[in-house]
Amino acid sequence: MRTYLIVSGQGEESNVMAADWVTVLSHRPTLIGVAISPKRYTHRLISKYREFVISVPSLEMLEDVWIAGTKSGPSKLREMNITLVPSTKVGTPSIKEALANIECKVIDAREYGDHTWFVGEIVGYTYNREVFPRGKPDITRANFLAHAAWTDFVTFEKKIHKAE
Repeated sequence: MRTYLIVSGQGEESNVMAADWVTVLSHRPTLIGVAISPKRYTHRLISKYREFVISVPSLEMLEDVWIAGTKSGPSKLREMNITLVPSTKVGTPSIKEALANIECKVIDAREYGDHTWFVGEIVGYTYNREVFPRGKPDITRANFLAHAAWTDFVTFEKKIHKAE
């Protein structure tokens, strides 16, 4: 599964958590969903501010992904080597070092089992133009990160296979 960083909150309440359960839901309007446990501080912040940012980390950010996924609360930001920067369309910050940042406004939230499925409409984004030439990801230029198992992460093969 791809691994993402979910940024929530604003100002001193800003927080970052790691998440794998993220998916595109619709192209028109452009909707994306993320599953977050109500036990998480991020859940509280998304519920309060009704927005979030999905940041795309690289392998070079693995230590930060691990901290974001294993520690709770905004104090972990002091341990991370990330820079929170203003987003283009939401008050929630983006991560400067991320390969891309997807800014979302919450349009729906529903409980499914022990998680809440937050649906966000994409209202803004930023991305590294070297990694996304012509708006498409170039896996030869960055180490996109995926979660294989509890402590195991992988990157993608540096080869594109095309269906004919």
